[in-house]
Amino acid sequence: MTKALERRAKLRSDLILAAERMIAERGLAGLKTRDLAREIGCANGAVYNLVTDVDELVLRVGSRTLHRLDAALSAAESAGDPSPPETLVRIAIAYCDFAAENLELWRALFEHRMAADKVLPDWSVNDQLQLFRHIHHPLAQLLPGRSQEQLGITARSLFSAAHGMVALGLEQRLVAVPLPALRREIADLVRAMIDGLASRAA
Repeated sequence: MTKALERRAKLRSDLILAAERMIAERGLAGLKTRDLAREIGCANGAVYNLVTDVDELVLRVGSRTLHRLDAALSAAESAGDPSPPETLVRIAIAYCDFAAENLELWRALFEHRMAADKVLPDWSVNDQLQLFRHIHHPLAQLLPGRSQEQLGITARSLFSAAHGMVALGLEQRLVAVPLPALRREIADLVRAMIDGLASRAA
């Protein structure tokens, strides 16, 4: 790799890390390319020589967030009681804890909107879809009679229910729920859903 390419690669890495810090501190709305350029020591216009646009920059930061979330869910999946119901409960609680500990970066995953005519790149889609394997695997053990398509829908439904509780529970408003209570409520919800699914399957 030439010196010029090495410098560009380092600047690109510095830009993504700076954007990650800025979102973590200010939220997605606080992401400003002018401030980023100043922090990494380049001209404002040079930012767009490192990434295509702000959408790509936010997605690159999101990719880093999703990979850290993936690691947290993997750790939860392999810890403790290996039964599918308890595995799913641990995964849901790990998701809640990750969101609470990385609030603005987690929010940015869902707040970011691309223009209607822009297509989400394959690498970003894959980063998101990979996470569903943590739910899909224990569900497949719990519901062996379901097809892969049915399991995929159930996994998304279970995620949506837990995500909704996390999103509302962590709101810094009147609907906010103390984290220990939120963790208990999420565990109860997941167990209730799993009991219902298992009962219907039987």
